Amino acid sequence: MQKLKEIGEVNLTNFCRKAATQFFNEYGLISHQINSYNDFISNGLQRVFDSFGEILIEPGYDPSKRGDGEWRHASVYTPKLIGSDKFKTGKDKILEKVIQNNETEEIVIGSLPVMVKSDLCWMKTEEKLDCDFDQGGYFSTNVFIHFSALQVFIAQEQICMKRLWLVSSPTWTVAYKSEVKRHRLIVRIAGLSRGEEIKGEKKVLMVYFLSTEVPLWVLFFALGVRSDKEVVDLIDYDNNDPNVVNILFASIQEAEKFEGFRRGRKALEYVDESIHKTQFPPTERMEECISMYLFPNLQHPTQKAQFLGYMVKCLLLASTGQRKSDNRDSFRNKRIELAGELLERELKAHISNAQKRMKKTLQKSLDDGRPVQPVAFYLDPSVITNGLSRAFSTGAWCHPWKKMERVSGVVANLGRTNPLQTMIDLRRTRQQVLYTGKVGDARYPHPSHWGRVCFLSTPDGENCGLVKNLSITGVVSTTITTPLIDKLTNFGMDRLAEGTYTRLDGNEKVFLNGEWVGVSGTPHLLVRKLRRMRRKGRLPHQVEIKRDEQQKEVRIFSDAGRILRPLIVVENLAKIRSSKGETYTFQSLLDDGVIEFIGTEEEEDCSTAWSIKNLLRSCDGKHDVKYTHCELDMSFLLGLSCGIVPFANHDHARRVLYQSQKHCQQAIGFSTTNPNIRVDTLSHKLFYPQRPLFRTTTSDCLGKPWFFNGQNCIVAVNVHLGYNQEDSLVMNQASLQRGLFRTEHIRSYKAEVDNKEEKRRKSDDPVHFGKIQSKIGRVDSLDDDGFPSIGADLQSGDIVVGKCGESGADYSIKLKHTERGKVQKVVLSANDEGKNFAVVSLRQVRSPTLGDKFSSMHGQKGVLGFIESQENFPFTIQGIVPDVVINPHAFPSRQTPGQLLEAALAKGIASGGTMRYATPFSTVSVESITDQLHRAGFSRWGNERLYNGRTGEMVDSLVFMGPTFYQRLIHMAEDKVKFRNTGPVHPLTRQPVADRKRFGGIKFGEMERDCLIAHGASANLYERLYTLSDSSQLHICQNCKNIANVIQRSVPGGRKVRGPYCRVCESVDDIVKVNIPYGAKLLSQELFSMGISLKFDTRLC
Repeated sequence: MQKLKEIGEVNLTNFCRKAATQFFNEYGLISHQINSYNDFISNGLQRVFDSFGEILIEPGYDPSKRGDGEWRHASVYTPKLIGSDKFKTGKDKILEKVIQNNETEEIVIGSLPVMVKSDLCWMKTEEKLDCDFDQGGYFSTNVFIHFSALQVFIAQEQICMKRLWLVSSPTWTVAYKSEVKRHRLIVRIAGLSRGEEIKGEKKVLMVYFLSTEVPLWVLFFALGVRSDKEVVDLIDYDNNDPNVVNILFASIQEAEKFEGFRRGRKALEYVDESIHKTQFPPTERMEECISMYLFPNLQHPTQKAQFLGYMVKCLLLASTGQRKSDNRDSFRNKRIELAGELLERELKAHISNAQKRMKKTLQKSLDDGRPVQPVAFYLDPSVITNGLSRAFSTGAWCHPWKKMERVSGVVANLGRTNPLQTMIDLRRTRQQVLYTGKVGDARYPHPSHWGRVCFLSTPDGENCGLVKNLSITGVVSTTITTPLIDKLTNFGMDRLAEGTYTRLDGNEKVFLNGEWVGVSGTPHLLVRKLRRMRRKGRLPHQVEIKRDEQQKEVRIFSDAGRILRPLIVVENLAKIRSSKGETYTFQSLLDDGVIEFIGTEEEEDCSTAWSIKNLLRSCDGKHDVKYTHCELDMSFLLGLSCGIVPFANHDHARRVLYQSQKHCQQAIGFSTTNPNIRVDTLSHKLFYPQRPLFRTTTSDCLGKPWFFNGQNCIVAVNVHLGYNQEDSLVMNQASLQRGLFRTEHIRSYKAEVDNKEEKRRKSDDPVHFGKIQSKIGRVDSLDDDGFPSIGADLQSGDIVVGKCGESGADYSIKLKHTERGKVQKVVLSANDEGKNFAVVSLRQVRSPTLGDKFSSMHGQKGVLGFIESQENFPFTIQGIVPDVVINPHAFPSRQTPGQLLEAALAKGIASGGTMRYATPFSTVSVESITDQLHRAGFSRWGNERLYNGRTGEMVDSLVFMGPTFYQRLIHMAEDKVKFRNTGPVHPLTRQPVADRKRFGGIKFGEMERDCLIAHGASANLYERLYTLSDSSQLHICQNCKNIANVIQRSVPGGRKVRGPYCRVCESVDDIVKVNIPYGAKLLSQELFSMGISLKFDTRLC
């Protein structure tokens, strides 16, 4: 610690920032997506094909077609009888596979999507990319769905299958989980009915295996255990708890119901008999079932029995309160599934489907006696391609362990409003729960979230707490292929013996990815050596090492899906002194042991200092805490969108949530640096984006200023003529004319036609691009090829792309009544499906207008309520006029003093101040900010004397004013304004349609009706609900009060007249015409079709 004091707090803080910068340079923000996909390409694809065994096709038996020789199988080998020894092996025949033909051929089985910037992507090796903001990690699925469809995998939080699962509800249970149903095993403490109680004990141990339940003792003896004492020794429960002893005795008595299970193979026969009573029993013999399905990673029955004893011990300890049950919300019990795991599972399902089809086709070919063709003749590649295409388009993915179910919300469209939104979408995680019921504590933050997922970046509403975002330094581990068991043996671990039971005798168990691999007599030395080797680079850096002293276990994890985070190792921190002045990389810091990746379980053994300041404070001898690790920076606990919010720790959490989940993703920035070669469906661009005056540690270490999307405005906190009530803003007209918040709105229209070379059916009408006189819109701006010229001004109702058939039919695309703009580009190309497509982009420049939405970085959102001329705005003695005036009532209830601190700090920075950082949890003090303002010649608290722009008089009160970073959001009045007098109606109800783009009506609901009733505006209510909606007329017979239909009937004299006629009274007398909504008329007609007639009572109004 003395060496750390000699280095100094400033140097250590600078080292932390440089180390964080190197971390982002090497790992980036989306490495977890790309690394997972690369692991799938390197190892996952092979694992998928290894999971499928040989394909054996038995030909149909037809003696007339046999011919000479033995039967030929389609699996390129012939079974040959080589012996029979039923007494020793239990098999009637021993067959050897004699290979007749061996062929190797490369065939196409389907198409896979390629992740951008992965090892398969051509952009990985390009030095200069199209867009500087593009970091990859997503799929451009134009081949699979539609062109310009960018999709990304949302990381899925799933239960860890690499460890035992202890639960207490509805009864105490320990489960060995697996994705394969037959590999699962459950041991539970089952209750007996009153008549079956054994010497007063109501609980016994039962095992659920292969869809049947057998007593625990019977399964132990089926595994080769020879006595009850051996079973008790395998369980190894040291405490003589009478409750546990009674449960064990009751379990023995329960097994005694199977008479003679201790002798010979009786126990194995009893288990075999129970399993074969199930609905779908396995076809293998019982020995093979135990070898294949019971703990398949363990080879010998003695190892399986020992692991089963360990499971029983964990269950008994948990039932007596000596071991905690597992929490499903803790990240130690979760794994993150990314592109690799998700694609591996989905591809396995589609390959299985293709294999079944291939077997069926091949079987039919053999039954018909046709010769065997190459495999490509029977395999249909479209099965896999179309299956993946359907999964990407619908977002429905295979369930992790339920084969017949699919999970939604796995794939989402990538947002491109600004680069920050794109990065947030790539770092999002999701927990799958049922929204219909209560999900318990799943929505609440858990202590294991610390430093791994952001506890603020979560949406509000039904997904609150279920959709999360990774913390800034969160890294998801990938599968480590390096074999570790030999290295563990070299470091002092004793492997489990085969054939005999390994006695613990005070040794601690060693687990690797949940599997018991050995024991250690000196576990503290083993853990210390492993961590030392990891810090020297002799073990992979993502290996997680945990020693549980209470349970006497050493748990080591090297699997994929664990969230790790980098921490500084305090005992090696002094090494940076020797490398002073040298350049280092983050990998070199990992190899030197200065920084290491820490997992959720291992962090339980760590004592972590929050900052360098806290670490050095513990060196003065006044604190008894001995830190083992230190944070790089406290703001790295937050997500990306929260870490760049200035003074976030001063604001109410709800406001920071609004900014991180809503406003920052809706803020208009500059989404790409290659807009001229892109054809996005909808995009917004800010003309003059700026970086804020303040700085945060996160933004500095990332080195990417484009994560800020907005402009610096001079904001005054004041009332202005009542136009900024209820979060409204008043803006300076001169500032807007100079380009403040001016944006560009681009919308693209796509159309496609078939190539002329393609074969068409005779009934199809060939469609091509071209200009014809259209009845649906104006074609004045189109050229002869059917496309508008660059710079043409198109208004609503104009044809934007002309398409016509050879028959003269019009298939043109028309601008809706809300769309307009100038033509920016016209693109004509062809896609992989053999279709020509055209894209026309319309450009529209938008300055802020009344009703547009704005927001600060502190969740203070508001709409523009008034645009005031500059000469009428108040001004300071220096002549400074504010750009925005915000109401002071926005602060007390919203509890966002961070915006005031930001304005005060930015005011000092603009005046030449040196304090620039507004990093959350390590911000400068209020006194430092006020002193900086005072040194610059301003009031300490940021208030200024203003003068009325209208009268020139001095304003009595002081007004707080300073630069604040504001964002213009995509919610604009021009996109939301809705008006209509008359227009399209629904053909059935004759009521106005609902869609704004279809020129629909405005919804007038029950609450709006109540307001007009309260105002007494009955005429307005009548007009709104009847005249402007579905006004209609109906004829009613006053005698029978039934509907009189308008029909054509014959009258005396041979003439025919048309008019209302009552079929009930058979008369035309006393028929009146009434006003009625068409919906009521439709209801009466539908009821009449069901045999129900309505009576109408009419009155003269």
